[in-house]
Amino acid sequence: MNVQSRLDSLKERHASLEMRIADEDSRPRPDSDVLLRLKVEKLRLKEEMERLRQVVS
Repeated sequence: MNVQSRLDSLKERHASLEMRIADEDSRPRPDSDVLLRLKVEKLRLKEEMERLRQVVS
């Protein structure tokens, strides 16, 4: 898998996490543990994407 393919895959996962966070947050009683876990994973993906972008540049 080349770097651009990996970046595209990470972007899709990041967007999916964003939707899951919004869904959880819109519930009447959002689960704070689930939200925290999703947000941490989203941040990890964002950091990995930034590292890969530096490699491409």
